[in-house]
Amino acid sequence: MSRQTPLYQRHTDRGARFTDFGGWEMPVEFDSIRDEHDSVRETVGKFDVSHMGEIELGGPDAPELLQRLTTNDVSGLDPGEAQYTAITDADGIMLEDTVVYRLPDGETYLFVPNAGHDEAMAERCAWIREEWDLEATVDNATTGWAMLAVQGPDAIDRFEAVAGSPFDLGRFEIGERELSGVDCLVASTGYTGERGFEILAPWGDAPTVWDAFDCQPCGLGSRDTLRMEMGFLLSGQDFDPEDEPRDPFSAGLGFVVDLDTEFVGRDALEAVYEEGPTAEFVGVKLIDRGIPRHGHPITTPAGEEIGHVTSGTMSPTLGDPIGLGYVDSEHASADTLVRVVVRDEPKKARIRTTPFVDR
Repeated sequence: MSRQTPLYQRHTDRGARFTDFGGWEMPVEFDSIRDEHDSVRETVGKFDVSHMGEIELGGPDAPELLQRLTTNDVSGLDPGEAQYTAITDADGIMLEDTVVYRLPDGETYLFVPNAGHDEAMAERCAWIREEWDLEATVDNATTGWAMLAVQGPDAIDRFEAVAGSPFDLGRFEIGERELSGVDCLVASTGYTGERGFEILAPWGDAPTVWDAFDCQPCGLGSRDTLRMEMGFLLSGQDFDPEDEPRDPFSAGLGFVVDLDTEFVGRDALEAVYEEGPTAEFVGVKLIDRGIPRHGHPITTPAGEEIGHVTSGTMSPTLGDPIGLGYVDSEHASADTLVRVVVRDEPKKARIRTTPFVDR
């Protein structure tokens, strides 16, 4: 049976259409994906992202545990700061992309696994703790925190109206804020490319905070089109240890790998760094009519298969068919003319750098 967020009844009352995502029953759309997408690009929209996991780490060795767990260097994080990073296995294959927060108390770290991965990540943290004999606490707080995202050009104005104070968080910062009488954590992070923030609210208080932001509710459908326009990865689709095994360099996340730190998978990634990835994550834009979809082959104009699409859509902002996927590195340069095979028909397309939209 799928898990439900504390906002499930709110979504039902609002007439949402639901889908299972990562073992959670989540709203895919409320009105239309196009309307919700446009609201975020042009004004503001709100998302329930409580399906994302929250793992809290504490104790004197929490920083070392995170250093072993993630590919980035957490040692430079000050209280109230966050960083984007990856989690890899011993072969350097990505298990997660995630954001690590050092909470304002300076003692607690929190990271956000993808939907349905919270238990596996808590177990992985416990394994690292035992393997390196670290003094650290590991708490799967996924059902302790609800997570909301408010995104769009008007998001900051909405925050200030609700909070009654200026929004003073810099990019990738997190702070304690009171919203409608609820003590929350607010972070200047997001998944849409727009200005905005994400809120961690106590699970039972989520409806109060959700109701405080009177704006377009948005489902996973528009969240997907927004992130594709930005070229952001989706776990389980653009990378997956079983079905789409990729290292961070191939997935375009080399900037979150610090080889001067000792993390699980470091040696394997050093070899990829020195030799260069054999395939790269790219954007692709169709010239012909058609929509690229997950699994569609990418070929040269002569028909040689050089990769495949992992995500695709008709961009609501551009009105063009766009996709994300992997091609052999020798074909990954921007503007390379390729074909995307849609229903057995090769469609003209070009490799594009991402993001597709200027944000």
